Order: sequence, then C-alpha cells, then structure tokens
Amino acid sequence: MRNIVYFDLETQKSAEEVGGWDRICDMRMSLGVTFSTARGGYRIYAESAVNDLLRELQRADLVVGFNQLRFDYEVLHGYTAFDLTQLPSLDLMVDLKERLGHRLGLEAIAEATFGLTKTGEGMQALEWFKQGKMAEIAEYCCFDVKLTKLVHEFGLKNRQLFYKNRFGAMLSVGVDWAR
Repeated sequence: MRNIVYFDLETQKSAEEVGGWDRICDMRMSLGVTFSTARGGYRIYAESAVNDLLRELQRADLVVGFNQLRFDYEVLHGYTAFDLTQLPSLDLMVDLKERLGHRLGLEAIAEATFGLTKTGEGMQALEWFKQGKMAEIAEYCCFDVKLTKLVHEFGLKNRQLFYKNRFGAMLSVGVDWAR
C-alpha cells in the first residue's frame, strides 16, 4: 500500500517576530500533524518530537500539503540539515497556482467543493500558542490536514476542484494528481 502522508504545522512565532518572511526557519514549530494512509490515522507532534515528524515525512511515498514547500518545510529546516524539498511532495497550493496563475487558499477550495470552512486561521494559532492552548492548535491543525486530504482525494477521483473567484462566481479547475 502506498503511504501518502498529509501534513501541516503551526508555528510559535510570526514572520514579524522573526524579522521577516526570509527567516521562516526561525518561526519554530508549535505543533505538527500528519495523516498517514498506511497507518490510517492522525499523529500529532509537539516540538519536542520534531525528529519523529521528520522521520515520518522521509519515509512517506508522497507528502501532500498546502503551501508546504514554501512554508512548512522551511519551518522544519530550522531543525534539520536535510533538504525536505527533495522528498516526493505534492504542494496543492503550488500546483493550483501553476494551473490558474494565482493563489487560492485552502478554505476557498474546501468551501466551494465541500461547503466546509476552516476552524480558525494561522494568527489565531499563534495566540493559542502564547496562551498555552495546545489542544486548540491540535484541533485546528488536524482539521486543516483533513481538508487537505479531502481536497486531494476529491481531485484524484474527479480530476477537478471548485472554487469561488473574488466576485463570488463558482469556477472549476482541472487537476491531474494521479502520480
């Protein structure tokens, strides 16, 4: 069985707190979440278990995320010398941007395709971290992983996704993720 690992993480610090977007590796992971198709379940990683998270990603047949190449992997580069961009990866945001010529958010796709909205946003997760509310971060991050998995599986099966443009019109985009 092919092991697809769906992945997301949240950070301890904002870009502003670390001196800008060119210092993503200094943001530090507050919590990471994976869903492994081989394991059939979620796993939550605290910062103290970041090496276990890195091992799981390295053992995956495919790592699927939403903006993991530019963001999540860069955060993890603060913990390892291994170039995570060498992993077999599908960054749904990057793929969709190449197809459409502009970025789409995960929520824009999930809402149009499934009628689902995210349970929070990244800046809120930073506040939760400062307040020690790790359970809230875990719930938020798990739901983002679930949305990523749903979007990927829908795209695989239907070879298209739906989204609303900035004027509220429902549009579709073809995808080819059968690799």
